[in-house]
Amino acid sequence: MASLTFSAELATVVAPFQPIDSGIVSPAIPAFFVGRNSEGFWIARDLNGRIGGIFLLERSAICFARRMSRPAGCATIYPSERFELDIENKGNPLVRQLGYLLRLTRAPWRGAAACIGAMKAAVKYRLGLRRLNRCAARRWQASKNPAL
Repeated sequence: MASLTFSAELATVVAPFQPIDSGIVSPAIPAFFVGRNSEGFWIARDLNGRIGGIFLLERSAICFARRMSRPAGCATIYPSERFELDIENKGNPLVRQLGYLLRLTRAPWRGAAACIGAMKAAVKYRLGLRRLNRCAARRWQASKNPAL
């Protein structure tokens, strides 16, 4: 069963890397977990935790798993939960920095979008009051001077 790990940014599920039932896959065959992390990048990690990497594309993660298990090949396991790479990244070295940059670019835009939404609501509110005030002023003038 997966355990929950809570971080300041996101609640992530840490996938268990447990041995595979020998009735399903022979212990002699290397096994790699391939899945996504909390940022949406692809992770490939061998069952024993000796090697793993972070990748931009699923195909890159699968090629890494196959390359690391040559010549025998490997079993590829797709966990249902997202998981984080808990060992040194031997995959694409730029993906971690890309994730950091994506977080930096997303944060200000969220704040700016919220600010713009609040300003838009305030403007609509003020315009609505002005329209009400104009209508009320016209009614008041019409009541004082029925000739208009």
